[in-house]
Amino acid sequence: MTNKKTGRTAILAVVLAGLVLFAACASAPAGERKKVVKMGYMACLTGPASAVMQGGWRNTVDYLRYFKEVGVPGLSLPPGVTVELVWGDTGMEGPRAISIYERTYKDVVYFHVPDPISAHALKSRLERDSMPAMTLAVDEVLMYPPSSIFSIFPTESERFAAVCDWIMEDWKEERPPRVGMMGTDTPAGRAAEVMGTAYAKSIGIEMLPFEVVPYLPLDVSPQLSRLTEGGADFIYLQCVWATAIPIMKDAERLGLIGRIRFGGGVEDTQSVELIEALGPAAEGYFHARACPWYEETPVLHDILRQYQGRLDTSGGAASVLLYVPVSIEAIRIAIEQAGYENLDCRTVKEAMYSIKNFDPHHTGRSVSYTREDHRGAPKLRIYQVQNGKVVPVTDWREAHMLVP
Repeated sequence: MTNKKTGRTAILAVVLAGLVLFAACASAPAGERKKVVKMGYMACLTGPASAVMQGGWRNTVDYLRYFKEVGVPGLSLPPGVTVELVWGDTGMEGPRAISIYERTYKDVVYFHVPDPISAHALKSRLERDSMPAMTLAVDEVLMYPPSSIFSIFPTESERFAAVCDWIMEDWKEERPPRVGMMGTDTPAGRAAEVMGTAYAKSIGIEMLPFEVVPYLPLDVSPQLSRLTEGGADFIYLQCVWATAIPIMKDAERLGLIGRIRFGGGVEDTQSVELIEALGPAAEGYFHARACPWYEETPVLHDILRQYQGRLDTSGGAASVLLYVPVSIEAIRIAIEQAGYENLDCRTVKEAMYSIKNFDPHHTGRSVSYTREDHRGAPKLRIYQVQNGKVVPVTDWREAHMLVP
């Protein structure tokens, strides 16, 4: 007998999939046959990181609706062409990502794979098929040498390197600064550990041993105590905001706020959710951002409030203004270069290299790809919480290219 709850879940999934396909379509002129292009999206919409990933998923769907219903100057598809979004939930498990890919890749010309666990699991298959894929939390294994994986971010080691430069610019003591790093035992959590540590040591920073934390930590007192005993001046959290909040609450309970300066990696760790949860304990929290803070990109207010009834205040919200338009632009160029009849993942991947100085929403971070560099927009800017607000404390600067 079929379980009623399972049946209801399956029906809900079908309904949601139908809604997503509708939301992702670009309008075709009346009386003209639709030409459908399928774009894939997979992420851990359930599991430990789902609170963060669901926000990115909603933003992607709603951006495509905005593109269809309102339009974006400088961003278009040929007449009659529509984009359908084929999606799957990986549950933060590599085998599930592989299963979703193998079921769908023959019909899809481009994939959004924001979480690095899925990107690592799929890397060899993406290369096998010349399938272009956009991912967001990247390490050197995904970026170097360039393959079928693209991003709009530098690697997490390169992000940490920007923080290290900023620390050294402001360091006044004769001894070297001591920096600790905490992260989850995942590709994203350890993404800055090896190359980032090597860079820090090369410019005179004393790095303390890496500390592993769970995605949903209950008590990280032992990890914080070891870094405190090691004399940490700075602690860098290589994790999403949902993980950073309990870590920072433990740091506050242990009396470390004000004694040690805290900041984070990954694009969304510095979020309004973190600031509101921590209150005064968030003061001084620093981060090297690859996209502007959401308040600097007012078009987000128009897009997200129109469809969600709220503004996504997570730290990485502004990235939707680049990573979704890049996929649309690549499809447009591929159709222009090869024709709709010859459109496939290979022609779309080739089209990625024609994307130059692309910034449809004027974020100040134009995207360009070459065969030697798939990072897209390798610039970073340090932001800090001051008086409860996230403000920039440096100009945009080119990220170091840390190739293994």
